Amino acid sequence: MAKLRCVEGAIKNKEIVLKTGKNQVFGRASSADVTIDDPLMSSAHAEFRSVEGGWTLQDLGSSNGTTVNGETIGKHVLGDRDEVNLGDTVFLYLAEAPQAGPDKTKDKPAPAPVPGPAPAPEAKPEAVMPKAVDAKPKPDSIKRRRSAKSTPEDVQRVLAMTDKTGAIRNEVAKVIVGQLEVVDQVLMCLIAGGHGLLIGLPGMAKTLLVSTLAKVLDLEFRRIQFTPDLMPSDITGTEVLNTNQATGEKEFRFIRGPIFCNLLLADEINRTPPKTQAALLEAMQERSVTVGNMSHKLEPPFFALATQNPIEQEGTYPLPEAQLDRFMFNIWVDYPMKDEEHEIVGSTTSGEFEEPNCVLSREEVIELQRIVRHIPVSEHVIRYVIELVRATRPACEEAPEVTKKYVSTGAGPRAGQYLVLAGKARAALDGRIHVSCGDIRGAAGPVLRHRILTNFAADSEGIGSMDIVNQLVKSVAEPDENVYEA
Repeated sequence: MAKLRCVEGAIKNKEIVLKTGKNQVFGRASSADVTIDDPLMSSAHAEFRSVEGGWTLQDLGSSNGTTVNGETIGKHVLGDRDEVNLGDTVFLYLAEAPQAGPDKTKDKPAPAPVPGPAPAPEAKPEAVMPKAVDAKPKPDSIKRRRSAKSTPEDVQRVLAMTDKTGAIRNEVAKVIVGQLEVVDQVLMCLIAGGHGLLIGLPGMAKTLLVSTLAKVLDLEFRRIQFTPDLMPSDITGTEVLNTNQATGEKEFRFIRGPIFCNLLLADEINRTPPKTQAALLEAMQERSVTVGNMSHKLEPPFFALATQNPIEQEGTYPLPEAQLDRFMFNIWVDYPMKDEEHEIVGSTTSGEFEEPNCVLSREEVIELQRIVRHIPVSEHVIRYVIELVRATRPACEEAPEVTKKYVSTGAGPRAGQYLVLAGKARAALDGRIHVSCGDIRGAAGPVLRHRILTNFAADSEGIGSMDIVNQLVKSVAEPDENVYEA
């Protein structure tokens, strides 16, 4: 029988037998055929399907994708010793053929071109088994997962993004005056496949910015005004009892909620209770919604952008740190400049409004998301990201004095992942196929701002998390040959 041998992850060294004729779903949920406690694995991540003569692997719309030998797949026919990545778990696929040697000895001598068929069956298992338990594939596996492969077509699309990005900015500028940095950060968040939190006072055009971007990127837009009496079913949808006209029997029918769209604006998300806030979590992580005992997939692409008022906190329900960490970016929408405010007041009171045009189609946005994931990142940039994230943790020896003095809790590993993805997105928007440390520094503010918790000393001296981020960006040295050893 075919086997999967785990070479890295939560069930390392464990073997799973794939029984012919029985499909098996791998995932994090208890309902999966094989449940694995891997935080990067989706509830129902991928399915191994038995076909005539072997096995195929089908991705089930997982949030982090499924890869075989370093390549992201939708459906793939597995070959002997293929390396399969599900989240952070790595399997080695061992086909049925090597395991069936003793039963097929009579058939093998006939086609064998070499004399002496007797030793041949013994040589094959010997070649297979030691490699399966060898520890050397592990570093190769890590290198393969880190070194993304971009095709020549991907490179051409990235190089063409300079003009596309300029066109997007011009179309958004027809409606939104200024706020160029905010527009760029929202774009970075969208093409990196993340979700954003927009922080700003009322009247700063946060809702208008999101709806305008939806038109420019050909995305279906929905807005939900969060209130204290909002229920989870008001967001996800609900099941209603209907009569089947053909049979006359009663049956439940699912009525989709506003979350079934491409770009969801959760307006004033902190004004609704935690139970309703949590209705967004599954959609943000798994791109699906579960109502009753049924899961409903959200059509890609799906982005959630939430807004908050930073001043008025009376009658609100602040987002817990675990939920804040789900948002890739914390984007600060500040007051406009004096000349920009002059233009805003003049243009919005004249009665003339220019309609933005679509620049990218929905399919192009999905393709751009895929390309961003495949942009390569050099080892020294990844090390710089790790140094920057670890510098936010006061318990780390390498943390600078500003962190040990003013920070109570630093950023987790997800911050490093989002810094790399944000750097890739920033490079793609500039038409570059490589990521620099400058891209990481440019994304440090929105990625780390909400992941650094300051202590009483910082609060008493009026030092905020963004002040800490600015200090760390200056103090953590950019890597070169003298800083990091190979």
